[in-house]
Amino acid sequence: MERTTVALRAQDPISQAGVTSQLRMRPEVSVTEWGEEDMPPQVAVVVVDVVDDEVLRMLRHIQRTSTARTVLVTKDIDEQKLVSAAECGVAGVIHRSEATPEHLVQVIGTVARGKGHLPSDLLGRLLEEVGRLQGQVLAPRGLHFTGLAAREIDVLRLVAEGYDTADIATELAYSERTIKNVLHSVMTRLQLRNRSHAVAYAMRQGLI
Repeated sequence: MERTTVALRAQDPISQAGVTSQLRMRPEVSVTEWGEEDMPPQVAVVVVDVVDDEVLRMLRHIQRTSTARTVLVTKDIDEQKLVSAAECGVAGVIHRSEATPEHLVQVIGTVARGKGHLPSDLLGRLLEEVGRLQGQVLAPRGLHFTGLAAREIDVLRLVAEGYDTADIATELAYSERTIKNVLHSVMTRLQLRNRSHAVAYAMRQGLI
């Protein structure tokens, strides 16, 4: 069995010692120390009561200084903090009341394989928050969670349908210069190589 290397950070020494001892008994994982060059962690497990600004700073530090994917174990987290945690690289969240050794190891394995995990109640709240942000904050500014504005999506959709610059300009009632500027802005901002790459990006995001 290939073991997942795990590093642990908890806000109090009792949690640190308790979770560490539980993980050390599991054959699926290998507990390592932070900064251990021979065994860099694949997964960082962060155990806290609530997600506050201090915890978010810790998560950002892990994201900047490690390639580990993060599992957050917490008693309480609201929708906005959940979004912030996701922005800090958190790939899995577990309620502390549900963090049995078996469940924690299962989620660690899921995250190590590049997948994510959220309890069903948090998933529903996250989807509601994403919808609210899109509808009330981004959409009025012509923006989208993917980083593309509505006009940019329209242009890429027509590129995908085989329209050239002149045809797109006619279809959308813009100048050809504007269409070229839109495409240049998308490719530069998202570091895309060319129009085909931009179209592929939009298709992967489910926009066209």
